[in-house]
Amino acid sequence: MESNGFRMIPGALDAEAQARLLACVMTALEEAPPYRPMTPWGKPMSVEQSSFGPLGWITDAKGYRYEPLHPVTGRPWPAMPEALLALWSRHAGYSTVPDSCLINLYRGDAKMGLHQDADEANMAAPVLSISLGDVAVFRLGGAARGDASKTVRLSSGDICVLDGAARRFFHGVDRILAGSSRLVPGGGRINLTLRRAAA
Repeated sequence: MESNGFRMIPGALDAEAQARLLACVMTALEEAPPYRPMTPWGKPMSVEQSSFGPLGWITDAKGYRYEPLHPVTGRPWPAMPEALLALWSRHAGYSTVPDSCLINLYRGDAKMGLHQDADEANMAAPVLSISLGDVAVFRLGGAARGDASKTVRLSSGDICVLDGAARRFFHGVDRILAGSSRLVPGGGRINLTLRRAAA
């Protein structure tokens, strides 16, 4: 599936590759535990988050931004796994390596409202998203919040890329289909979003 720079690659990771990548994520989450961020207006997000790489995306009363340290532990984020860098090299179509991978953990009623990824200094680089675990009902809109949108189901092992015009499209997760996968311990969905945050 491809539209205005949005590309979906179903089944990009087979079951073995999913299990290996999940093991990397679970190890990282021991070092950088997932936490529930607060929006600038004081509302807790429904997803839990952590990051890989030199920079991690955070939100708090000071706003949205990238920081080199975990806001709870005060320690640097875990290093970017080679497996993620290999997926970027294979699917992103962009030579500069990512310096941030946001880890979103969806459980229960967790969802993500329509938003743009617009906090990066380098907006020319694509965003590459990897799904692990439960199926997500993903919504893709246009460059304006009020544009028409459509939904697509993202299954474990699927990859999608927002590039070109789609790099600035509004997108979000309406809901997850709980119990649709047994991959993630305790259930739920993990989304890994690779980005180039710095210039």
